[in-house]
Amino acid sequence: MRFSKTGYKEEELLHLYKELITPRLIEEKMLILLRQGKISKWFSGIGQEAISVGAVQALEKDEYILPMHRNLGVFTGRKLPLNRLFAQFQGKLSGFTKGRDRSFHFGTKEHHVVGMISHLGPQMALADGIALANTLKREQKATLVFTGDGASSEGDFHEALNVAAVWDLPVIFVIENNGYGLSTPSHEQFRFNSFLDKGPAYGIEAVQVDGNNILEVHRTITKLAKEIRKNPKPVIVEALTFRMRGHEEASGTKYVPKELMEHWAKKDPVENYEQYLLKNKVLTPDRIAQYKGEIKAEIEAGLEAAYAEELPEFNLDTEVTDLFEAYQQTVIPPATETKSDKRFVDAISDGLKQSLEKYDQLVVMGQDIGDYGGVFKITEGFLEKFGRDRIRNTPLCESAIIGAGLGLCINGYKAVVEMQFADFVTCGFNQIVNNLAKIHYRWDQNADVVVRMPTGAGVGAGPFHSQSNEAWFFHTPGLKIVYPSNPYDAKGLLNAAIEDPNPYMYFEHKALYRSLTEAIPDDYYTVEVGKAAIPLTGDDISVVTYGMGVHWAKALAEELKEISMEIIDLRTLSPWDQETVGESVKKTNKVLILHEDTLIGGIGAEIAAWISEHLFEHLDAPVARIASLDTPVPFTKTLEENFLPVKRLKDKILELHDY
Repeated sequence: MRFSKTGYKEEELLHLYKELITPRLIEEKMLILLRQGKISKWFSGIGQEAISVGAVQALEKDEYILPMHRNLGVFTGRKLPLNRLFAQFQGKLSGFTKGRDRSFHFGTKEHHVVGMISHLGPQMALADGIALANTLKREQKATLVFTGDGASSEGDFHEALNVAAVWDLPVIFVIENNGYGLSTPSHEQFRFNSFLDKGPAYGIEAVQVDGNNILEVHRTITKLAKEIRKNPKPVIVEALTFRMRGHEEASGTKYVPKELMEHWAKKDPVENYEQYLLKNKVLTPDRIAQYKGEIKAEIEAGLEAAYAEELPEFNLDTEVTDLFEAYQQTVIPPATETKSDKRFVDAISDGLKQSLEKYDQLVVMGQDIGDYGGVFKITEGFLEKFGRDRIRNTPLCESAIIGAGLGLCINGYKAVVEMQFADFVTCGFNQIVNNLAKIHYRWDQNADVVVRMPTGAGVGAGPFHSQSNEAWFFHTPGLKIVYPSNPYDAKGLLNAAIEDPNPYMYFEHKALYRSLTEAIPDDYYTVEVGKAAIPLTGDDISVVTYGMGVHWAKALAEELKEISMEIIDLRTLSPWDQETVGESVKKTNKVLILHEDTLIGGIGAEIAAWISEHLFEHLDAPVARIASLDTPVPFTKTLEENFLPVKRLKDKILELHDY
């Protein structure tokens, strides 16, 4: 291994040495604690420390870095207090996740560190969003994100690199190529010889470093960071290295050939750098002993503080309230009484436009939303008014764009992400349910992202442009869901969702876009989230519904005037308004839950269960449900009309009324 100290002062060389041995000494202690049962799991970075240390020392302290589970040197390099770090490993309250997540699955805005989730690839898109925020703020900053050779097989790897390339984002993508994805060797992961081959494919620079050479890593990333601060662009850094222990300790390394282990043992980054400094009389045995003594004392002090802390006590209120950033909505009425007729689609567009005017830090992203104005023309004219920085056409990559939205939020922005059709959200599902929904509960980082979801059938669009998929997200703690049925609510709920610093799924029915017109306020206003509306009062049957179901129910109520129906428009699905539903059921004593989504596992099932559990003594008939058939949405009109519940609704109401 060849080191070159050219350009480094002696104190800089010693600083890098001390930073390099710190994670090694901590790891050696953690392995002892693991065997003693004092920590539950450990993902070793022994043999790879030079990459973490070299990278973090090459960045400015206020530049974001996104490590993985073998990058202990990033956390020590950013000077996270060891007592808190060790408390994190032990699941203690003073750790960074209050005992809710383990090891390195956390972030800390104070130290500009954003940790991983177990799915590996998604954090790369977060780096894109963080870098985009820096670019929009005209700040000359680099962002660095780690990934591994195994994780490069994931679609998130491609999406994040492609977005960074298209948008010229100042991101350093460090790929730690240690030859294995757990036990799977590289030749079973990919066919290319080197990640250098990836650069030309994305139109970006790619460089390779000896990941065990601390000076080479540090020098290279220092140079690249300086370049991309001045000339924003992404770059790939392939760091060749080797993992000397198991993927995690329990898995071992029996699958690795002995001669390969012996080869890489000779390239140990700590021992080789230490010997180089000794040989060049920069380091002495006495100073080694001094450094190690100081670090070990810090480790013991940190452990002592962590050990002294008890495991967290369960508190129901805290667990539930920590799902979201604390926020108390203040409903904003329109400033004047001025109104104009607006279609459903115009109301959404108007709300989005006024929110962009209200929040300079709001960025809207989606496919074809720029020059084309979106497939439903909701953002038509926005590009001219707000510019390309804030109205961003995106590649076809739902996961990366949702992740970039979260990255924007981490770095001080708000984001609205448009799914071209709600069906396409499947390609970004992981970012929503595992990042947006969980991040505040895990480490107090809010997710100020609204995902717009053009949804619903009745337009002859077939199985992949017509699904009602709100129930997928209803089951996920940490998300708020709104689903307006009219222009007034469409504008007011969108404004409210954008105002709230927490993640929202905003469902908008495509069939209502141009079929429904209402006189609504021209001014900015919001509608109360979590509060249902009662568009029709009655005494015989409560119909609990939302979206298109409201209009089906109103039409039937007009037809069956002899039955006094009370229609509850939920408007907000999570959290849904139990109080309004309960009061209505107590009055009518009969209830039908109606939704366009398929029946089994739909939102109606949860509402029905709640009514049966809490209002059983008020019921004069079993709780009834009606929904679409439990099949995909068919294309042909005759099939689609019978797939939807509207033709069966009248018989269901009559049956319930006569019970």
